[in-house]
Amino acid sequence: MQDWKMTAFTIVITVALYVLSRQFYLKTQNPLVNPLLLSTTAIILILHFMGITFEQYKPGKSIMTFLLGPATVALALPLYTNRHVLRKSFIPILIGIFSGAISTLTTAVILAKWSGLDALIVRSIAPKSVTAPIAIEIARITGGDPAIAVAFVIFTGTFGSIIGAGFLSLCKVKNPVARGLAMGVTAHGQGTATILQEGQTQGAMSGIAMALSAVLISFIAPFYIPWLMN
Repeated sequence: MQDWKMTAFTIVITVALYVLSRQFYLKTQNPLVNPLLLSTTAIILILHFMGITFEQYKPGKSIMTFLLGPATVALALPLYTNRHVLRKSFIPILIGIFSGAISTLTTAVILAKWSGLDALIVRSIAPKSVTAPIAIEIARITGGDPAIAVAFVIFTGTFGSIIGAGFLSLCKVKNPVARGLAMGVTAHGQGTATILQEGQTQGAMSGIAMALSAVLISFIAPFYIPWLMN
């Protein structure tokens, strides 16, 4: 298959499987059929049985990854729509984001150390709750492995998007602002996409939590992670 045809095919099959997975999720409302997890599994299986390698899939992946930029910027729309919420609770929101970001970073390192994991793994796990590009740079600065860091970021986002909303409901967290902030801080983009389906307020708060926690952690991680390690 010619290169451009392969690229087009991988993009079409990826988008189609995600759309189908999302429709299935919306009909069932079952967190175990999370569209990201379901579509990713289906894509891997199809590519494997069709004999398509990652190198062949990579050009299409690069195009779709590039589109993450505009998609992230699009989160500004629900944020603008709910700007009155941000103005009304600006200080509590900042406190929540700060405490959440510090907590996720601290617990990740402490639990990993208590589990007896290698120092390289611990440093790679630490930035698991920030978006992948920032996690890669944090891992490089702190002596972790960028590839391992990305794997944990993806796992955290997928796991958080599957159980996050249900866990918050189990804990009787009903406030849309609180639910959005919790998902954004802990499950970054994948959690934001999931909680946005509940409402624009949740999505807007999750988006700002994801962005601000990533900025905060990128500033403190190079100093805080080595301190925790010691």
